[in-house]
Parts: sequence; C-alpha cells; structure tokens
Amino acid sequence: MQWKGVLALALAAPSSALVRFHCSQLVTERLDPLVQPGSIPSTHVHQIVGGNSFNASMEPGVYDMPAESTCTSCQFSDDFSNYWTAVLYFRAQNGSYKRVPQLGNNQFTSANGGLTIYYMQDAIYEPEQKSNVTAFKPGFRMFIGDVYARTLEQAARYRQLTYTCLDTFVTRSPELIAFPQRKCKEGIMTSLRFPTCWDGKNLDSPDHMAHMSYPETGTFESAGPCPSTHPVRTAQVMYEVVWDTKPFNNLEWPADGSNPFVWSFGDATGYANHADYVFGWKGDSLQRVMDSPCHFKTNCAEYGHKMQSIAEMNKCTQKPVVDEDIDGWLPVLPGGFQAEYAPN
Repeated sequence: MQWKGVLALALAAPSSALVRFHCSQLVTERLDPLVQPGSIPSTHVHQIVGGNSFNASMEPGVYDMPAESTCTSCQFSDDFSNYWTAVLYFRAQNGSYKRVPQLGNNQFTSANGGLTIYYMQDAIYEPEQKSNVTAFKPGFRMFIGDVYARTLEQAARYRQLTYTCLDTFVTRSPELIAFPQRKCKEGIMTSLRFPTCWDGKNLDSPDHMAHMSYPETGTFESAGPCPSTHPVRTAQVMYEVVWDTKPFNNLEWPADGSNPFVWSFGDATGYANHADYVFGWKGDSLQRVMDSPCHFKTNCAEYGHKMQSIAEMNKCTQKPVVDEDIDGWLPVLPGGFQAEYAPN
C-alpha cells in the first residue's frame, strides 16, 4: 500500500493536542479481524471497543468503517476505529477459570468497562505539545506484542507494554513487564503503547508491525529520532485497561502467593501482553483533533469536536457472533487453552 506525499504532509502539519478519552465495551468474544481475518471463532477471547461495524473480516481498502457503523462506544463521535486486547482470567486452585471484568478508568467510572485511549504527540502530560506528527490514514492498522512470549528476554522487544498494581485507583507506578506477584487492592492496570515511527508507505504489513518502528535511539518518552526506514513520526497510541481483580482477592490463591491470573490464550507470565488497532476515524477528524489545542484536562468539544456522554457510549454494543460461555467457571479457557507458565 502506498500513500503518496504523506512524508511532506507529516513534516508540514503541526499538532498541539494530547488526547485522552474513553471507549466503553462494545463486545467481548472470539473474533480477530487483524490477525485472524475471517475466522469465526478466532483462537482466543478479545475485548473490543469502538465502532459497531466490527466483524470477523473488515478487509482493508474495501471496508469503510465510518460508513458501515451506526454508533461508536468511544467518546469522540467521529471515532469508529476498533481497539482491542486479550481478556484476563482468574485461575482457581482447582484449575477452573473465571473472566476478570473491567472497570471504567478514573473519571470514566460509570462507563461499561472498556479502554482509555491516548493519542500523544509528546510524552509529557502538558497542554503544549510541540512535535509535528501526522494522523493515520484510512486502511491503517497495527499490532503490538508477542502472544508467544513467556520470558523477560522474549518480552524485551516490546518495552512499552506494562502492568501497574493499583494500591489506589490512581496509582500509576511502578510499571512491571510481568504480572504483579501480589494482591492488588484496586485492581491491575495494563498500559499498551504502540510504536511512533511509520515507514510512510504501508498502511499494514504481513506481521502488522514491520511498517512501524520505535525511535532509532531511546524511546518515545525520550523524544528519540525516527530511523531513516520509518521517517514519519505519528502520535503514540496508548491504551489503559483497568482489570477488576478485587473480587478474586478473597479467593484462595496459590500457596506460594504467586500470580493466579492468565491471559485468554493461556499466558500466565504476563509477558505476552498485546494489543490491536484498526484506524476508523471519519474523514480528517483525527487530524483536526490533533491540530487543535485539545488536552485531556479540557473539554475537547470547546474546539468543535463532537463528543458523546458516557451514557451514550454505553448504549453502543454488539451481540457476540460466537455463541459460547466465556463468563462462567470454565474447565478450560475458551478455545481450549490452559494456563502456561515460564519454561524451566
């Protein structure tokens, strides 16, 4: 896929927003149009937010997400993108599994679970954003993480995927790469940060990652330059997911106190944390948002952006296509997975 002239546009278009908003839960089921397009069901359970045109295929270049959607579970009314992650389960000592629910984050506590989304030009939470970045284009999609990672060494490539043990609901440090090994009073938050350098040509790649890169040196947070192979600087897309592990703190944990949580595809280490993104903003609405002085401490509607109430976001849901029990106490994870720990 080619996008002619995008590099010149990226260098010319200043951005000033630091956007933070919430998306309520759209659906939780085994579908994955990015990694396993057309498969019904996909191998493991995901939780999805965004436009209600989400389905098993969503062929890029053919599928117009804003046109196909009738609602979005996101706060920005023009955002029909889909954002999703795997689902967390609790593993009891008898080997059965129970899905961990999600909570609305901070001021979005009345939301129906879901994710909090960031689009950041600079890695500082200040109103003035100085970097020049470009918005993604129709058909753009990306993935971050490794579902097969079971060791720190394997996870090190994705240093922007972390866990925070919430001692309070606003705790944000320390960040861990593996699952917390203790009970977290207010839950576990996962933070998933996508790369910020684009090759300027391809809207996707076979592994859904090669068209994107981390900075040549340092990290996004240190404002490192993009490599020559990926010269176009984009905003960093970041997800925050709050998993309500509180109901499980009073249940019997492993005798050694180790973590009893497991991802829906069997990873019990936490190293295989991952996320998917399919761009679906209407027209140039994302670029207009980013070019405004919108900041998560302000009301972005002040700058002409269409915003929904949390009640309106909560109304946008989908009925699962895959008919199976994902919420009861299950002998195996949906798809037949069992907890898989780090190799000896």
